[in-house]
Amino acid sequence: MYIAITFTIAFFALLLVFWGGKVLLRGNWLLGFLRGSVGLLLLGGALLIVLLALDVYSYRNLGDEHSVGTVSFERLGKQHFLVKFSDEDGISQEFELYGDQWQLDARMLKWKGVLARSGIEPAYRLDRLSGRYLTLQDERNKERSVHALDSSNHGVDLWKFLREMDTRVPVVDAVYGSATFLPMQDGAVYEVRISHSGLLARPLNQQAQSALNEWQ
Repeated sequence: MYIAITFTIAFFALLLVFWGGKVLLRGNWLLGFLRGSVGLLLLGGALLIVLLALDVYSYRNLGDEHSVGTVSFERLGKQHFLVKFSDEDGISQEFELYGDQWQLDARMLKWKGVLARSGIEPAYRLDRLSGRYLTLQDERNKERSVHALDSSNHGVDLWKFLREMDTRVPVVDAVYGSATFLPMQDGAVYEVRISHSGLLARPLNQQAQSALNEWQ
């Protein structure tokens, strides 16, 4: 579905490129300045639409609840962990987190109105992995850590634009989906799942379950 949306957006971008090029290359320059301005405006619009299409393409379709990956921990020192995140495609990334707890965040686009009724499912993109200290004093004074999970940078950020708008867009909501902060523990492994309501982390081994029991 999102591939189809991307190609539809790209098709309109190609139309703008065609029209813009036609205006710029037309031989009669009686209204050259105006035509040039219009042509450049159309080409600029085409570039913006292409960048928007690339940004939309970086999101994944969200149907039923499913796993987005696992998070495992290795202690490097006091309140200092090496974290390995393996996503649903088997691609692994390693980060250093400081603190007592961890959290995974995702960006979500939830379609409304006609788009929702036509069967288009919400979309998501994993956003960041962060650590947090239990005490306010540690949170203020010790090293903090936040890592981006998605390195896409297309120059256009639809989700951020929607979040910063003062008025709501009638066809889509941009929301955060965040797993609850959970304790970091040497050897602990968690599975992270996503549904329409957001992210949920569950312990996969005894170390993770013990850390949860002690924390609760």
